Amino acid sequence: MFNFKSKVSDSGLRRRFLLAVLVLAAAAFAPIVASAAAYDDFFKAIHRDNVGQVRALLQRGMDSNTAESARGETGLMVALREKAMKVFDLLLNARDINLEARAKNGDTALMIAAFTGNKPAVEALLAHKAEVNQTGWTALHYAAATGNNEIVQLLLEHHAYIDAESPNKTTPIMMAARGGHILTVKLLLDEGADATLKNNLGMTAIDFARQHGKQDIVDGLTYRLKRAGKL
Repeated sequence: MFNFKSKVSDSGLRRRFLLAVLVLAAAAFAPIVASAAAYDDFFKAIHRDNVGQVRALLQRGMDSNTAESARGETGLMVALREKAMKVFDLLLNARDINLEARAKNGDTALMIAAFTGNKPAVEALLAHKAEVNQTGWTALHYAAATGNNEIVQLLLEHHAYIDAESPNKTTPIMMAARGGHILTVKLLLDEGADATLKNNLGMTAIDFARQHGKQDIVDGLTYRLKRAGKL
């Protein structure tokens, strides 16, 4: 015998089951949609050093390693460039932060901190075990290029490779010589840098200094190398 009540009940159960599936599916996709919608807000908040808004976005599921599209820099890197130190501190301590993330040009957060001369940020990143010795350009190259001796010394104390080679074999002392930073050149020499090394173009630190009109560095390096019997 046909049971009308049973048929209606089965139909209602199926509808409720389908509704539950749809709700679960919507919940699964919600973080993706929210992250895409929050992208602009995330980076605008970083530029304004609005730590409250960034924290709220992270709590709603925003990936702490979200990168902007132009340079491929993560929020942590952008915070460093914008001197947004409240946001920097928040992101640095985020649960899943990737300190070794690289921008499109290969920069890491530590490299940007070194280049911008942000010693407190360099110290904080090193305390969080950021990698000092990258393949290719390194934080030491950047610190030497800007003549920031405090950061150069700090990186060396954390075992930065003093003769690190860029992709074209340029070393930190070459960058210091190119920039005319004589005290940085002296510091690197005193710490054991090899000023006789050549890059892919056959240029030494003396050649870099000469090419950029830094005669005081040419003279200083020439004197030191002759005295050491290396020239």
